[in-house]
Amino acid sequence: MGFIKIIKSILGIRMKKGRKNVILFGPPGSGKGTQAKQLEKKFGLIQVSTGDLFRYELGNNTPLGQKARSYMDKGQLVPDEITIGMLKNKIDQYPDCGGFIFDGFPRTIPQAEALDNLLSDGEEQVDQLISLKVDDDEIVRRLLERGKTSGRADDANEEVIRKRIEVYKAETAPVYAYYDKKSLSVEIEGIGSIEEINDRLNALIDSI
Repeated sequence: MGFIKIIKSILGIRMKKGRKNVILFGPPGSGKGTQAKQLEKKFGLIQVSTGDLFRYELGNNTPLGQKARSYMDKGQLVPDEITIGMLKNKIDQYPDCGGFIFDGFPRTIPQAEALDNLLSDGEEQVDQLISLKVDDDEIVRRLLERGKTSGRADDANEEVIRKRIEVYKAETAPVYAYYDKKSLSVEIEGIGSIEEINDRLNALIDSI
């Protein structure tokens, strides 16, 4: 074991590669995807969303995509280990990037723990969880508006939208508290123009 690794082992120091790893957090319709694309350009980060991961693995019929499909075809949830495997594949594709923006992931505390373990294997960590604060009525308004063009049935029904918000509060919101215990969570106002919200995010990420 090299000297640096010995020191790391003794002191518990987490070695980093100078990359910024940010979780962009918030309920459906809070603007995570839109803002992630802006941050990707400015900071040279790679946006990682579970939706994109699944589309890639399924579309290319990869071994992980085949495993995921076997669960999906039965109407079952895809196990976290498969999703984490997809995540690892994505991270491994960009060894020299400036870091990652995790958009819509992790959704549960077990997923957060798995993400932490995955990053620590590369001597990295989550640097910040940034939550976009948007009230329920604004979320409903945004998603109903989006539903006019998105073609998604779950964006066109207020009852379904409010159910999605409740699921988020019950299952996903605890992830904020998980990272808050590590002093890594911060909340910003998610209402305003795209540019105004982006300015708030830029200031935070610049400070990491």
